[in-house]
Amino acid sequence: MVEIGEPTKAFIAKHRDDDVRNLALHPGKVDGVDLPLALRQIEGRQIALKKLPSWTEVEGILYPPHISLEQCSSEQTALYKSQILKGESLVDLTGGFGVDFSYISRGFKQATYVERQTLLCEVASHNFPLLGLPHAEVVCAQATDFLSAMPAVDCIYLDPARRDQYGRKVVSLTDCEPDLTQLLPALFEKSKRILVKYSPMLDLSSALAALQWVAEVHVVAVNNECKELLFLFDRERSGEEMRIVCAHLTRGGLSSIFFTKEEERGAVCSLAKEMGTYLYEPNVSLLKGGAYRLLSQRYSLSKLDVNTHLYTSNEMVADFPGRIFKVESCFSMGKSELKQNLAGVESANLSVRNFPQTVLQLRTKLKLKEGGDLYLFATTFAGKKVLIKCTKADSLD
Repeated sequence: MVEIGEPTKAFIAKHRDDDVRNLALHPGKVDGVDLPLALRQIEGRQIALKKLPSWTEVEGILYPPHISLEQCSSEQTALYKSQILKGESLVDLTGGFGVDFSYISRGFKQATYVERQTLLCEVASHNFPLLGLPHAEVVCAQATDFLSAMPAVDCIYLDPARRDQYGRKVVSLTDCEPDLTQLLPALFEKSKRILVKYSPMLDLSSALAALQWVAEVHVVAVNNECKELLFLFDRERSGEEMRIVCAHLTRGGLSSIFFTKEEERGAVCSLAKEMGTYLYEPNVSLLKGGAYRLLSQRYSLSKLDVNTHLYTSNEMVADFPGRIFKVESCFSMGKSELKQNLAGVESANLSVRNFPQTVLQLRTKLKLKEGGDLYLFATTFAGKKVLIKCTKADSLD
């Protein structure tokens, strides 16, 4: 069991806000101090201040090595997952630092945390009582070994490891550990509902083609940055069409768009013939989830082009789930039009959507610095390559 002696506690309290790298080189007096442990706790708390703020308010929380903190969910996304799973009994087969487990398990009477690393199990055993989880059982075991012997439960949660044996990041289903494409039948023998977390870098279409019995996919973004893909498997919903949930978490709360692939395919999508007064950029959860035609229909907007996922209108649609811009001009890449529309412009926020050049290439060509109040979208509009010059009208991110 991890124990922190009094000298080490005092050292942590004294240096908790210090730069860890500098502290490692110049720790000062360290008599009786477990320096590696102290540095790990100082660094862990500093990371948690942003990622897990409520945990830093709990006296005595232990923090694991850096990689476990790097891979764990944030407090926001863990809270989101806790709304998906409810029931009598839960097993988390890939416990890690225990962040997801600590939130999801509050919706269950019985909850078992399973983790193969002894150190993480010791950290979890120490932290769970402090976090008010007396019903949490900690088991140190391989996920597949525990799964084969465990009794049936209401729900199972997994966050497959996304690093190979050399520590390199992987994103494909079959490279993650455990491999869900092989494990899914065994999981369904033990539970009717399974929630699995994957990297936002995972190709959603390929993953869905490789997996069966997916009831829901949740694309979770925080402040317009895609953070997680969640696959919910539900045996009781077999036969129903899969639902895609695009969830955007911001300081203002949660906004969600629900749809099926059939709804997206059947949506009436209006293509713009001329640029309107306002330009709309969907939040990243919608772009990752594939809500393209649907946005045009639901918000009465015109899409700039079939493969350009930007929209326009003459009247502002204030509740659009993304960023809204006021259009100043829309012009081609010709020298005269560039000179006329960018005269005196030294800096701009440049974005590329369905355009043959990268942001860096275009920035170099236009000789523009990054920043300022002006926004430029390089894109394809009605089959032509254009620049759209605009300013922010409103923002929901």
